[in-house]
Amino acid sequence: MHRLNKTTKEYMYILIGATLVALSYNIFLLPSKLAAGGISGISTILFELYEMSPAFTQFMINVPIFIIGWIAMGKDFSGKTLVGTFWVPFVIGLTANIPYTITNPILGAIYGGIVLGVGLGIVYKGNGSTGGTAAIAQIVKRFTGISSGYSQLIVDGIVVIGSIIVFNLELTLFALMTIYISSKAIDVVQLRTSSSKLILIITENEEKIQTLIRDGIDRGLTKIRSVGGYSNKDKTMILCVAEQQEAVHLKKILQQEEPDSFVVFINASEILGRGFSLDKYYGQKL
Repeated sequence: MHRLNKTTKEYMYILIGATLVALSYNIFLLPSKLAAGGISGISTILFELYEMSPAFTQFMINVPIFIIGWIAMGKDFSGKTLVGTFWVPFVIGLTANIPYTITNPILGAIYGGIVLGVGLGIVYKGNGSTGGTAAIAQIVKRFTGISSGYSQLIVDGIVVIGSIIVFNLELTLFALMTIYISSKAIDVVQLRTSSSKLILIITENEEKIQTLIRDGIDRGLTKIRSVGGYSNKDKTMILCVAEQQEAVHLKKILQQEEPDSFVVFINASEILGRGFSLDKYYGQKL
């Protein structure tokens, strides 16, 4: 019964978040001509060039992406991804003639980015996805070996370059502002903190935690021997630094696999070193 309630709650998160994503598009991004990356950016460009229905465009692009992703990624493409992927174009079509729209690109970038980021953050809290270029990035990562961040940047970068050709440099810069604002809004919804995290884990099961960090987010760690102040038992304090999305993912893994471990997430204002100011892997050329 508890699992059923949890699943229902997650699907509600996905539906609510995907609805906000769709509304941000119809109210702010499309009227302001902001192609802020992703499938929505492609649909904005095609609407400007050929007046193609954005809902239809997004639906038709997402169908083959979802099928390819299902084949390539298997279980990573769940029913929640299916719901999030196709609920967005459905709501876009449903609210296509909404009377309240913003055409000012500054307001569109700021408020569109906030609403978009909040919507995506809620979807991610439900362990879902809205498909699109995020799915493409996962597929690119699987077959090329480059990181998710770089593959996402490549895919969205192609859309942004296309927007320069179709619109102009000014609108493209506003679109980049939208992407930045939405990323910060996602951060606030998910962890309510900054983008990089120092994660402190105090545990008696260091080998399992080390495996979870390595296999779950592919990050390094530092182990410090410690003693519990109350129990006087020997423990290990594990320090790990991760990006926001990785921290969210690790949080879910730890809650499922090691709920008894004591975990603290701390904002990291500046990080220097391998994986942050330097390439993550020695000799990697990106």
